[in-house]
Amino acid sequence: MAADSAVNAVARLRDLDLERVDHRFKGLPPDAEGLTVGELAAERRNLFTGGFTTPVLALSAERLEHNLALMETYATNHGLAFAPHGKTSMAPQLFHRQIEHGAWGITLAVPHQVRVARAFGIERIFLANELVDPAALRWLAGELDRDPGFRFICYVDSVRGVELMDAALAEAGATRPVDVVVELGAGEGARTGVRTEDECFDLANAVAAADTLRLVGVAGYEGEVPDASPETVGAWLRRLTGLLVDLDKANRFADLDEIVVSAGGSAWFDAVAEVFTELPELSAPVLKLLRSGAYVSHDDGHYKHLTPFNRVPEEGALHPAFRLWAQVVSRPTPEQAFTNAGKRDAAYDLDLPEAQVVRDARTGEVREATGVTVTGLSDQHGWVRTDRGEDLAVGDWLGMGLSHPCTSFDKWQLIPLVEADGTVVDYVRTFF
Repeated sequence: MAADSAVNAVARLRDLDLERVDHRFKGLPPDAEGLTVGELAAERRNLFTGGFTTPVLALSAERLEHNLALMETYATNHGLAFAPHGKTSMAPQLFHRQIEHGAWGITLAVPHQVRVARAFGIERIFLANELVDPAALRWLAGELDRDPGFRFICYVDSVRGVELMDAALAEAGATRPVDVVVELGAGEGARTGVRTEDECFDLANAVAAADTLRLVGVAGYEGEVPDASPETVGAWLRRLTGLLVDLDKANRFADLDEIVVSAGGSAWFDAVAEVFTELPELSAPVLKLLRSGAYVSHDDGHYKHLTPFNRVPEEGALHPAFRLWAQVVSRPTPEQAFTNAGKRDAAYDLDLPEAQVVRDARTGEVREATGVTVTGLSDQHGWVRTDRGEDLAVGDWLGMGLSHPCTSFDKWQLIPLVEADGTVVDYVRTFF
């Protein structure tokens, strides 16, 4: 069955190359209409001279590969398994690239995302959420029954949630129990998760009483720790590992071949690595599962400032891999310009795009965007302030860095993968 899934995954990925290029995909050359994605990729067109229209989002081929390799090395060096959060890209091609670079599996957030991953043959999925939807649980029960090689783990964070899961799975006739981990909340005022250790034990007891569920460990998200600092994050992570040790001492993981502990967003994975190394020997080997996802493209804003590699530069550096290209469509005053990329094209929930380079429409020369600042976004326009004397002309292309990968990927269904010289070598399909 696992071999069949692998074959199906390859076929599904190949099918992406057979999809026809048409009006659904922003930025692609109009004269490519009717070609398959694979045929267009084989033409190796240039992003700037090959007929692409603006705005167009480009993903650097070299920087993507660098980031994939760096996190593989980091996880290996720190004895961590890695299940990168797939909600960042929702791109099955990238899921498989991540697995080729050593990932244990893929983390996801909602049932639709799990279905996308399963459709493309992902065999190990960590759902960083409690799953209480009866329709989704019926589907999950069928998927687990159909494929014995499918490993699925999700959160539980309430006795009521356990009751709902148990009822839906029992009604569905589930034959394999669903593996669950108790989610420890990151503190008062934080997001989801159980607030106290006593409640965690009550929850573990509820899971033990449900034939459809199996407790396999604990998890949480340190990025929600209030007033996060190395000290507060470290203290919460030690609560998490302490909970795991206490549950093991109470024999809650009897008969398991593997116990799971999981944490790790994109801002504190160095703290996760440090605290997870402190775990004592337990009754079974421990899968120390890191879930950072934004690394795949990194960014020029939020994560550029938050990445743990800033604290441990000797371990490497992630490279921002996105650049959004827009065209100047209006230059009403010497201090003002407007581009044709707005909120529908650029991430803006954390920071505005950063003007980086200008490609001159007359000469094709690229220069630094000195004195050029993006000051706002409308739905389809970018507001740009320029220093007096800056020769930014209508028709020029403005290359911008973005902040927050999760809300960059989700605005584009098909993203050109571009080499440093502008050659488009592939296209990344997203499913949001």
